[in-house]
Amino acid sequence: MDLWHIIVLSVIQGLTEFLPISSSAHLILPSQLLGWPDQGLAFDVAVHVGTLAAVVWYFRRDVLRLITAWLGDTARGRVGDDSGLAWAIIVGTIPAGLAGLLLDDLIESHLRAGLVIAASTIGFGLVLWWSDATGRRHRGLATLTIRDAVIIGLAQALALIPGTSRSGITMTAALFLGFQREAAARFSFLLSIPLITAAGALKTAELIGQGAAADWTSIALGALLSFVSAFACIHLFLKFLERIGLMPYVIYRLLLGGLLLLVLW
Repeated sequence: MDLWHIIVLSVIQGLTEFLPISSSAHLILPSQLLGWPDQGLAFDVAVHVGTLAAVVWYFRRDVLRLITAWLGDTARGRVGDDSGLAWAIIVGTIPAGLAGLLLDDLIESHLRAGLVIAASTIGFGLVLWWSDATGRRHRGLATLTIRDAVIIGLAQALALIPGTSRSGITMTAALFLGFQREAAARFSFLLSIPLITAAGALKTAELIGQGAAADWTSIALGALLSFVSAFACIHLFLKFLERIGLMPYVIYRLLLGGLLLLVLW
């Protein structure tokens, strides 16, 4: 891969993994509009590792606290606030995990078309606007229930449709349930950890099965750049979320989807 391709694709992956703007909609642009070659499975693994490392490191205190509470409370047969949140993350991961295992081939063969991505980018962008405009935004993470986790988890499964945005659809569901913007975003980011881990593990197993030679320079640079861009993205998104809301991302999605329709129709 060219150095410029590595930089652009790594930063795109790092930013769009956590912003509610759809990574698939952005990753289609270099190949469809610029004719760039496919980056390959090894590079996909590298940028997944980078984004996973970023979200785990950013929430490292929360992750350690949740794991410790879950292990301790589960051994004692009880559920506290932190272990309850950990259970919610586990439960919320199940729908997307099952859907990915059952429907991956169907999605790969029928739903990765450019027009599908454009329509999803626009449609789910409008739903994001609706949730932000009508949500009561009075609930914090302490009020999260298993029912909430199931609903948000089912919404996360919709992110298998290219153009949806995993972070966007989970925040949309949380806002409809009355959660504050920051609470919705934090749960969305924590919920991404097991899913990105699973996706990275599957891609790694597939890569090992192929036995292909790896360009370790590209892999290392891709992982580093995706880590830095994802970490900065999470920090800045949470910092300015309450101040600017979600409307800028909605407008961006509508413009991006319109551009894709214009180019691909």
